Formats: sequence, structure tokens, C-alpha cells
Amino acid sequence: MINFSQNATFNLKRIDRSEMNRNAQMLLLDNESVIGVYKTIRDQVIFTDRRIITVDVQGLTGKRQEIVTLPYTSVQYFGIQTVGFAELIPDSELALFFNNGMVANFEFKGDNDILQIGKLLSTYVLNK
Repeated sequence: MINFSQNATFNLKRIDRSEMNRNAQMLLLDNESVIGVYKTIRDQVIFTDRRIITVDVQGLTGKRQEIVTLPYTSVQYFGIQTVGFAELIPDSELALFFNNGMVANFEFKGDNDILQIGKLLSTYVLNK
């Protein structure tokens, strides 16, 4: 399982939605919109308009996968850091703090949707 319990940071690179994990696609609701699909070396993190879906690819073949869904309604608060001016390696960060004490940190490489994700989170966190 992707381990959020030790304040791990996930270095994410945006990928095309067509590369989204097939099993994660099967979990999407009919009216759920994908905001962005990101990957680490083998794992994926999918941000939708309702939740975050993480896919932990396991084993040598990658056929075994563990999928976790993190609803935005479980987020107590969050923080974002946007890309700075003229950075050599542009990146931004998102920290999510969940009701159960779990913390998830995401670092996004290159151009990304951090403000759009932040707006979505605001909608859910502030409307509880």
C-alpha cells in the first residue's frame, strides 16, 4: 500500500489520461471527472472532482495492484506551494491533513493543476 503514515512525499509527473491505470478507471463513478493523472516510477495518483485514487503497483510483473481511494470529505485541512518564478526545475507541493491524523504530501514536477486541485479541496473542506 502507498504509505501515508510516515509523511512520505510522492514525486509526481503529469501523464495523459489515456495512460490512467485500467483498474482505477473501473472505479470511477459515471458522473466523476478526472482532474489530473500523475505517476511516480510505477505508481499512479489520480485526482478527480471527488477524491484521490492511488495505485500501488506491486511485484515484478506489476499485475498485483493495491488501489486506495481518499475522499476529499476526509480532508481536515491542506496547504499548497505554487511554482516560483524562473525555477530551474519547476515544482509545486500539496500537503493534505486527514481527519484521522494521516498526512499525505505530493510534489508535482513541471506544469500542473495545483490551483485547480486546491480549489476543489476548498470546496469540500469548507462545505463540511
